[in-house]
Amino acid sequence: MNPKRLNWLILPLFVAGLMACEKPTIEAELTYAPNVPAPIDRGPAYVIVKLETSEVEMRLADGVTYTFWTFGGKVPGPFIRVREDDEIEFQLSNHPDSKMPHNIDLHAVTGPGGGAVSSFTAPGHTSTFKFKALNPGLYIYHCATAPVGMHIANGMYGLILVEPAGGLPEVDREYYVLQSEFYTKQRFGKPGHQPFDMEKAVREDAEYVVFNGSVGALTDKNAITANTGETIRIFVGNGGPNLVSSFHVIGEIFDRVYTEGGTKANQENVQTTLIPAGGATIVEFQTDAPGTYILVDHSIFRAFNKGALGMLKVEGPDAPIIYSGKVSDEIYHPEGGAIQSVDDEVRAPSLITLKDRIEAGKNVYEHNCAACHQMNGNGVKGSFPPLAGSDYLKDKRASIRAVVHGLREPITVNGEKYNGVMPALGLSDSEIANVLTYINSQWNNPGYEVTAAEVKAQR
Repeated sequence: MNPKRLNWLILPLFVAGLMACEKPTIEAELTYAPNVPAPIDRGPAYVIVKLETSEVEMRLADGVTYTFWTFGGKVPGPFIRVREDDEIEFQLSNHPDSKMPHNIDLHAVTGPGGGAVSSFTAPGHTSTFKFKALNPGLYIYHCATAPVGMHIANGMYGLILVEPAGGLPEVDREYYVLQSEFYTKQRFGKPGHQPFDMEKAVREDAEYVVFNGSVGALTDKNAITANTGETIRIFVGNGGPNLVSSFHVIGEIFDRVYTEGGTKANQENVQTTLIPAGGATIVEFQTDAPGTYILVDHSIFRAFNKGALGMLKVEGPDAPIIYSGKVSDEIYHPEGGAIQSVDDEVRAPSLITLKDRIEAGKNVYEHNCAACHQMNGNGVKGSFPPLAGSDYLKDKRASIRAVVHGLREPITVNGEKYNGVMPALGLSDSEIANVLTYINSQWNNPGYEVTAAEVKAQR
């Protein structure tokens, strides 16, 4: 056969083969915390990621602002979800109003600086580089422009998931949580605009340790949600720049943990998992009982005094076999005195003495209130209002309602405004009566007694 004719026969087949192997081109879906893009149900693709750096003044806590350096205008930066064997074209733009050059180091990248060398971008410019997603896993990305620590400390970090070719096991809900810390000139909660403090950062003395960029970003109306019986997957990152996270969900046990962001669930039935600065992990669990579950860094003063606290609100029918809630409440007399139940008190209030009530209330206070309001009742300035010498307690009915129902709106105590969230603690009528009686017997407070019947009337 004529060689030229043979070439004409082979060429269409060769072109068809190339077309069959060509990857489709798509633009990556980017989502902001706590949301996650949908799982990937496709083969390898040519994926374009477009991300902008900008410097934005935003809320750090109630009454506190900070100039954040951001990916995508928020802290943390958006969640990027790609697939193993994807070819990524990364376009990094730096807003013209930025005062600093920025770049990006993606821990998912195999190459110099994780992309930082190729993405150094001056204000008003766009840099483009490409990489192949070789290794599946959950990875941090961050700015790596000098001084690197300062760029990270100001908010430049996020998560990129390289999903394995076969995908992750199916779950009902997925969420994105990223812990980080901020180093401000003034103490935690000091109102006004707060600048970055390099000396504190070098000492690793953080004023704020938060989830998703600010105090309260995952509480109350911002809480993540689920229904009983659902499976939850949380992609948890730690932007640092300095501290290791001890991630824990109060009232839940992680059924599976993908340690350090790998793609194998290599541990089961875990209470608290460590996440290094610049690292990540994946936790999965099923919600079995309704209620509010608290996400914390179990380096616990960070949770209650620096902001590392979030909420998962689970709705559904009660599950008394799994968790009953309180079924009784009795006065305990270790010396052998009478034991009186809540029902006894409701039927015959005279059975419980003032001394008994104060003694029982002290126990309730120490286990439920002291972490925020402190053992001396002085609270934490700017965060938790004082109970010692509190003018708020002068209104007996308002005090009862606050403990029964919690507080969601700003309140003023002794002339200072507080705008935090006080959750309803689920205490019984008797416990609330006892703890309020104890509080009022201390610290030059009004001194009135509260009964279970009075509490019941405020339900």
